[in-house]
Amino acid sequence: MPRPLVARRLGASLFSRVLTPVNSEGQTAVEVLLAVDEAEALRLADLEKLYQEAAARSMGVSRQTFGRILEAARHKVADAVLNGKTLRIQGGESSPPPQGDFVMKIAIPARDGLVDQHFGHCKEFMVFTSQGEELRKEDSIPSGESCGCKSGIAGVLAKAGVTHLLAGNMGEGAVNVVRSHGIQVVRGAAGAVRPAVEAFVAGGFQDSGRLCRDDGHSCQDSATQA
Repeated sequence: MPRPLVARRLGASLFSRVLTPVNSEGQTAVEVLLAVDEAEALRLADLEKLYQEAAARSMGVSRQTFGRILEAARHKVADAVLNGKTLRIQGGESSPPPQGDFVMKIAIPARDGLVDQHFGHCKEFMVFTSQGEELRKEDSIPSGESCGCKSGIAGVLAKAGVTHLLAGNMGEGAVNVVRSHGIQVVRGAAGAVRPAVEAFVAGGFQDSGRLCRDDGHSCQDSATQA
């Protein structure tokens, strides 16, 4: 018996569209059909630059399944581009939008109950789950001996289900590494941890874009070593 097909979650609105080569006028169009789940795989891997594990988690499939979807998508796009075929995005397996309140799992670098302004040197990551008006604290995650983008902490947070990372400011390398694991980075948090999380959930602030070097602190971040 074949395994049942798992519906894929789409993180963007991928409506049906047709891309036609400019030199196709008067010719019988040969179409390549790219399913919406294949287009989503391309978006996550090649546009958002997510690691395959994070991209698979976003789509609600296994890493192996995501790899197969991505391989098929890249082959189809290459066929259309290099052989001058029409590319149609349409069909495929996708799940309906989630119902009810959106759930966020938020991590925040902390030291002694305060937001640690330097992500790379924090003592721990305090984790909260937000759903609607409910905000509850989860267990904290130790930062490890070498925190920051070189420590692998981004992968640890991702495996714990973290969707958002609040921070005071971060080095550019650390931001890129955390984002590559499918975690949204929001800088600009300050003060006591829980009020900072509450302010974010209530829409009190958005990403400030502030990097460590902006306040004279130098972080030797390297996005390739996470």
